[in-house]
Amino acid sequence: MDKIYSINGPVVKVKNTKSFSMLEMVYVGNRRLISEVIGVAEDFTTIQVYEGTTGLMPGEPVAGSGAPMSAVLGPGIISNIFDGIERPLRRLEQLTGAFIDDGAEVSSLDTEKKYSCAVRVRAGDRLEPGQVYCSCQETPVIEHRCMLSPLSKGGEVIWIADDGEYAVSDTVVKIKNIYGETEELTLCQKWPIRTPRPCAERLPIDRPLITGQRIVDTVLPIAKGGTAAIPGGFGTGKTMTQHQLAKWCDADIIVYIGCGERGNEMTQVLEEFSELIDPRTNRPLTDRTVLIANTSNMPVAAREASIYTGITLAEYYRDMGYHIAIMADSTSRWAEALREISGRLEEMPAEEGFPAYLPSRISEFYERAGYVRTLGGDEGSVTIIGAVSPQGSDFSEPVTQNTKRFVRCFWALDKSLAYARHYPAINWNTSYSEYVEELQDYYNGNVAPDFMAVRQEISNILVEENTLMEIVKLMGTDVLPDDQKLLIETARIVRVGFLQQNAYHKDDTYVPLEKQYLMMKAILRFYGLARKALADGVNVDKIIQCGWIEKLIKIKYDIPNDGLEQFGVFEREMEKDFAQLTEVR
Repeated sequence: MDKIYSINGPVVKVKNTKSFSMLEMVYVGNRRLISEVIGVAEDFTTIQVYEGTTGLMPGEPVAGSGAPMSAVLGPGIISNIFDGIERPLRRLEQLTGAFIDDGAEVSSLDTEKKYSCAVRVRAGDRLEPGQVYCSCQETPVIEHRCMLSPLSKGGEVIWIADDGEYAVSDTVVKIKNIYGETEELTLCQKWPIRTPRPCAERLPIDRPLITGQRIVDTVLPIAKGGTAAIPGGFGTGKTMTQHQLAKWCDADIIVYIGCGERGNEMTQVLEEFSELIDPRTNRPLTDRTVLIANTSNMPVAAREASIYTGITLAEYYRDMGYHIAIMADSTSRWAEALREISGRLEEMPAEEGFPAYLPSRISEFYERAGYVRTLGGDEGSVTIIGAVSPQGSDFSEPVTQNTKRFVRCFWALDKSLAYARHYPAINWNTSYSEYVEELQDYYNGNVAPDFMAVRQEISNILVEENTLMEIVKLMGTDVLPDDQKLLIETARIVRVGFLQQNAYHKDDTYVPLEKQYLMMKAILRFYGLARKALADGVNVDKIIQCGWIEKLIKIKYDIPNDGLEQFGVFEREMEKDFAQLTEVR
């Protein structure tokens, strides 16, 4: 029997053994702590323990499982809350109380709950990997489709169960594979968390993930199947921004990974999501949400696994034909776990003590996003939005810089905006999105033919204001000509009236694309009328004092989302007032 030789925090070594393979899941100690082999050498096998190693002693047994670290995939995932290694926390609380005991053995899915299943194949059918053989209603809004695992080679259906109530471990279909062996298919399957699930084809990313947040949808859009990073220092609103995106984005399923975050933040997520009614289904948001909670007081090694567990669950539902949005909060804590384990392994450190393989790990994670055609022929996507927590808001640190290399959407949070209560506190000058060109046809074809042209004009106003503010900081606004004073005031309308959003206002927490477009058109109409008035000799101070700047800032509240026809009346009144202003100049 293999025994523990040494223990260094979550890192355990076994001497002189050839019993284990690389990345095999093993059980360490008398308490059978869940662990993974991360190094195999002639003299030592190195194991990473995903639970607390307090009280573990040399000489305790180490047993292999013969399989890699895997997630159990089946009905019961949605609306559940797991730890980093897919153990259901509610079930653990029932077994061990509020403080989870190490070595607690519990099934990832409820093995007693029965689901009303409909078998979708018949005897004699040919079943290929990725094809659906059974379906059941997992929650009132999500249909669970049991698919043949890509690990199987497929085969001929030789037996099917009658439609009825079945638990996740019950056999519903039997097939004879290409080797002549009988495979029994249940409602669940296992998949190695570090291995991406295959797809038939990667499709172009050409449609947006609509969030209802103006700065995201219009100025810095993200595509379905895309990747985004939200870097920001403490208190800048990373978690709040992710909560808002999770609540309102048009993904079918949300996977929220709390990786090394404070326990009270995860409690807030649980409470908010259970209370919030999904506007698309009029059901609680938890009916289409999976939570993975690996809080800062949980074992650090499990932090590293939680990211892979979350992306594996997302890929599984993607293969059913759903669109998934992953909120990873935060990848910096995940990188810190890598650094701690790397230090205990005495590996050569790279920049700021992080391991040299940090960039490859970050890229592996973000590369699992994408818009795909599944093996079953459906279309599905995984969109990854990862928060980054650079120490001291220093965006030049390794995690932020390496994340920036692998994502195409960068929403940089600004401390000064957050402290000024400007939310979302995304700095439009230091942020960017590389999806604008790919999404141009969608916006112009589905919202308005000139949507992207209008968006570009709004962006140009912000860029010009940024240039002028350098002069204003040195010499004040008095030295500027009237047309530049007008531009700065128009940019203020854009910043305060358009980019700033109120999450607690019923009409401003979520704004449809049509209203976003009409708001931009109204701002540009004001700017056009004001410039014409300037050219006709009207003093810029009269234009600023005419009251339309304040009206435009408040338009997001004054015109409800279901009253967009009022924009026409609004613009006609503005044109009438400017005509009078020109007459009495």
